[in-house]
Amino acid sequence: MELSCKSEYAILALLEMATHYESGEPMQIRQIAAQQKIPDRYLEQLLATLRRGGILKSQRGSKGGYFLAREPRKITLFEILECLEGLDVRTSENNGNSKTLDNAVIEEIWQEACQAANFVLQNYSLQDLCETRDSRRQLDIMYYI
Repeated sequence: MELSCKSEYAILALLEMATHYESGEPMQIRQIAAQQKIPDRYLEQLLATLRRGGILKSQRGSKGGYFLAREPRKITLFEILECLEGLDVRTSENNGNSKTLDNAVIEEIWQEACQAANFVLQNYSLQDLCETRDSRRQLDIMYYI
């Protein structure tokens, strides 16, 4: 499993919004793009997709922008990737004759690997990422003193 550029940019943008979640103020695209060094136009498309997926809400007007639809601890990485990439790990339907035994064995192992990866992604929220980042920043600060 590889993290696409699209997913990485989206997660970075969501981390930025999670950091400012408590303020209750929406964040503008240019603000997020500048902080995370993401192209504005691309970010606009990503945020629209996340809004349609129910991860974000938007507010129109001069003080408008985007904000998280739920608390950061209630948004999992799996949910984000599912929204952006369309992750869907279902056990494939058995068509009986259409697959060889070799194909069936390979597919079973692939399904098991995908399910394990999805389990990990379901157990990490935006809040977890923020906390991990903050603790590493703290270690970085301590190291340079």
